Amino acid sequence: MLAFLRTNVDRLIGLSSLLGSAALVLVTCVVLVDVIGRYFGAPLRGAQDIGQMSMVIIVFGGMAYCDRIKGHIAVDIFENAFPPRLNHAIDIAVAMLGAAIFSAIAWKVIQSAQLSLMLNLSTNIINLPKAWFQWALAGFSILTALTMALRAVEIILAGPEVHGEQGREVL
Repeated sequence: MLAFLRTNVDRLIGLSSLLGSAALVLVTCVVLVDVIGRYFGAPLRGAQDIGQMSMVIIVFGGMAYCDRIKGHIAVDIFENAFPPRLNHAIDIAVAMLGAAIFSAIAWKVIQSAQLSLMLNLSTNIINLPKAWFQWALAGFSILTALTMALRAVEIILAGPEVHGEQGREVL
C-alpha cells in the first residue's frame, strides 16, 4: 500500500515539476520577447501579468519535488548533540508541521479562489482570471502536504535506527 502510494505521489510530483519547468520556460520566453520588443519600441503587452501568474506555478510547482529530494533548508547545529531517537522525533514533527502548513496554505487559497470567482478578479493588463492560478497553487500545496505527510509516515516506519553516527538521516 505504501509503495503504491509512493509511486503515485512520485508521479504527481513529476507532473508538478514538469508544469513548473514549463512555466519557467514560458517566463523566460516572455521576458526575452518583451526585452527585444522594448528595444524596438513595442514591448509585449501583458508580460508583467504573465510573469507574476507564472511565478505561482514555478514556485509551488517545484515545492513537492524540493521536499522529495530533501532540498529544503535545514539547520542541523544541534543534530550531532541529540540522540538518534530525538532526531527521529524531530524529523517526524518537522514533516508533520510542514504538511500542516501547506494544508493551511491550500485551505486559505481555496477560500481566496472562491472569492476571486465571486468577484470575477483578474490581472490588470490582460485580464487573466486569478482563480485559475489560485486553484493551481492550492493543488500544488495539497500535493506538497501529501508528500510531507507521506515522508513522516516513512520516517515513522523506518524507525530511529536510520540515523547514523552523525545523526544524519539516510532515507
